[in-house]
Amino acid sequence: MFSLSLFTLAFAAISTLASPIAQPVAEPTATKYNGTISRRGANVYTSCQAPKTIALTFDDGPYVFGHDLVDILSGKGVKATFFVNGNNWRCIYDQDMRNNVKYAYDKGHLIGSHTWGHLDLTTLSWDQIHDQMWRTEQAIMRITGAYPAHMRPPYGNYNDLVLQAAQIRGQDVFLWDFDNQDSTGATPQTSHQLYDAAISQQVNNLIALNHETYSTTVYDVVGYAIDHLQAAGYQFATVAECLGLPAYQYVGAPATPDASWTC
Repeated sequence: MFSLSLFTLAFAAISTLASPIAQPVAEPTATKYNGTISRRGANVYTSCQAPKTIALTFDDGPYVFGHDLVDILSGKGVKATFFVNGNNWRCIYDQDMRNNVKYAYDKGHLIGSHTWGHLDLTTLSWDQIHDQMWRTEQAIMRITGAYPAHMRPPYGNYNDLVLQAAQIRGQDVFLWDFDNQDSTGATPQTSHQLYDAAISQQVNNLIALNHETYSTTVYDVVGYAIDHLQAAGYQFATVAECLGLPAYQYVGAPATPDASWTC
């Protein structure tokens, strides 16, 4: 099995690889402890540690509202985290989509992986899990020059194999402890009420799940949430900042688009 250091070094030439599929990684061997099958895996975070801190996160992009969302966040002095897919609502390699990812990155927002096709990783084989992770990591690094250190599994679903794969790839796993429910059809008013309830309950901190693929979230919910949370004394941070973690595994120069940049 690849060690983490060897695996990481293999990614140094990521932008020059013609194939989007990484070298295979041996499936981990389970260890039996007192009759329980156990595998070590990546750290899983569901909340921040910094007090009075909100980590706004946005899933399922890039999408057409991304540029405006970044402007709204930046205009309010807020840094957020974007967990992006490779080929979900749009292909990350489309010129306007890669421009959106690069724009968010250049404005200081954190870019993490939400995997390639938004598949439930718990239904996939070891090699398929790595392929879903690798394709998105490659795209993020090609576009921004940064290799992600954080990922969010689609639907928040994970198992031992997913955690082991994330660990091998040097990534922490991020879930959430607040959902504005936009992906389940909540109206902006409902999302407002959910944020208001969190404020009234005086929660210490939150990792808040939102989606950049809904116009109502971008144009009706985000500004409201920020204004009311700031008025209540909350600060905003990326998921890395609110837990004191590195933003990326390493950062280099973006690559030059070529014919391999396709979904």
